[in-house]
Amino acid sequence: MIVVTGAAGFIASRLLHELQQQGYADLVAVDDFSRADKARNLDGIRLSARVERAQFPAWIDANEKLVQFIFHLGARTDTTEFNKAVFDELNLHYSQQVWERCAKYAIPLVYASSAATYGDGALGYGDTDDALPFKLKPLNPYGESKNDFDKWALRQEDKPFFWAGLKFFNVYGPNEYHKGRMASVVFHAFNQVRATGAMKLFRSHRPDFADGGQLRDFVYVKDVCDVCIFLMEHRKHSGIYNLGSGQARTFLDLARNVFSAMGKPEQIGFIDTPADIRDKYQYFTEAEMGKLRGIGYSKAFRSMEEGV
Repeated sequence: MIVVTGAAGFIASRLLHELQQQGYADLVAVDDFSRADKARNLDGIRLSARVERAQFPAWIDANEKLVQFIFHLGARTDTTEFNKAVFDELNLHYSQQVWERCAKYAIPLVYASSAATYGDGALGYGDTDDALPFKLKPLNPYGESKNDFDKWALRQEDKPFFWAGLKFFNVYGPNEYHKGRMASVVFHAFNQVRATGAMKLFRSHRPDFADGGQLRDFVYVKDVCDVCIFLMEHRKHSGIYNLGSGQARTFLDLARNVFSAMGKPEQIGFIDTPADIRDKYQYFTEAEMGKLRGIGYSKAFRSMEEGV
């Protein structure tokens, strides 16, 4: 069995689709299935089992001999939530329970970390130095919780025989309609343009960045899934890896690509960045991808033009 947590969510549901498309069967979905708005993300996927999130640690204990691989992608991902206890429970303590069982039962594990761990990027976006997570200063409790787990994992003596933590950069693509404010800028851009014919971007509040000149590493969700499946098949070289396209692009680039893809004339305006996230806002992210390339991942990442 291949198990995917957060299964009804954005990246995890796309991973299940890709696994099925590539001929993998005996797929198990783990999530809190109470949200009806996410249910259609799993349409068309043939599942061997659905496991409620709260029951999953005990389910591993009961089924460990049948589990071939776990993708632990479930998490609380709201960067505007500032109740650290919520993140500690779901992103740190729950992930520790999954890790400990993977170590105990020799189950290989890929888990979701985040580029939010890098904070304002002052220390760069490198993934080759295992000491770096201990120096990083994330800008919000979500990033802190992901970095706390990365640090915890690196300190463990008991590890799964293969494990990888993936620092997702700005992922976009199908199945993110349920994410609301946390959906990608691409998703919001498409909906804005469809509804109004225009698009609003956040104004820059730094003199060194023009309005719309803020830079992000946007990575298409199918590329993320390809890397996940590569790691499942590769099962060597454990560690923490960046997962972006490796190429930062501006929000203006993104907006222009959305207008172009929709065949509509460009109408781009600017609004102030909301006060609650203004001082927690990343102006530049770009994944250094040499580590993943160095273990043999050779597939090209889709350009923004292709992905949009």
